[in-house]
Amino acid sequence: MTRWMTMPAVFLLAACGSGGAEKAADMSPAADTVAPPATDMVAPRKPTAPKAANDGAIPAAIRGRWAIDAADCIKRPGTDLTVLTIDAANLRFHESHGELARVRESDAARIVADYRFSGEGEEWDRRMRLELADDGRTLVRHDLDEGADAPSMRYSRCA
Repeated sequence: MTRWMTMPAVFLLAACGSGGAEKAADMSPAADTVAPPATDMVAPRKPTAPKAANDGAIPAAIRGRWAIDAADCIKRPGTDLTVLTIDAANLRFHESHGELARVRESDAARIVADYRFSGEGEEWDRRMRLELADDGRTLVRHDLDEGADAPSMRYSRCA
């Protein structure tokens, strides 16, 4: 019985031995069919759209606490009905919250962006332009989805 088991093992070892090296040599490409260096095969890069300033965030100069009625600046949260609080990616109003979805244009004192809003059990999308005026003391909000005749909202910076 041992003799019958030894024979297949010998055949397996023989198959893996020197014949494997010959097969490997047969499988290598011929010198005249070697591909050119990878640098010759690199496809030209497609131009990409420039990134918005502030790397997709609301500009730092616009962030902070703002109010339509300056008297609301000193009120505690929940009673400050005209306050708008802005951070890098959010607009927080009295009863709604807008999350930055897409920056369309941006510089240090202005942003045009799409926001996903939720509040009072509803959800909606809104495109807005926020821009500083009066040397950064005033924030002007334009709701662009409402049309060209929509009034702008003016906020004063809270201390």
